Amino acid sequence: MAFQRKKLAAIGVKAPNPGFIEPALATSIEKVPSGQRWVHEIKFDSYRVQLHIANEAAKVFTRNGHDWTNRFSKIAHDAFLISASSAIIDGEVVVPAANGATDFSFLQKRA
Repeated sequence: MAFQRKKLAAIGVKAPNPGFIEPALATSIEKVPSGQRWVHEIKFDSYRVQLHIANEAAKVFTRNGHDWTNRFSKIAHDAFLISASSAIIDGEVVVPAANGATDFSFLQKRA
């Protein structure tokens, strides 16, 4: 199921939608890189998803390409807040906990 959205005026040259893009996944390494050009972030327990906005609709896919729009309907619905007529956004879904950590078990129950 896709959520319908209002079509925005076209800007630039439209390219064909590539569809699902297999994400690059993290790999284990022996030593963390260092230096001024490296930025590191905390890895939270989460679900990796792609939000696809196209043809006045929003869909949410898992990292394996499964359509989880119904399971993450809030994300699909909130895609209407993004000022783009088409986009593919890769990200992580986390549930913040009261103590500043994340609550992966709650996320699993909701998904």
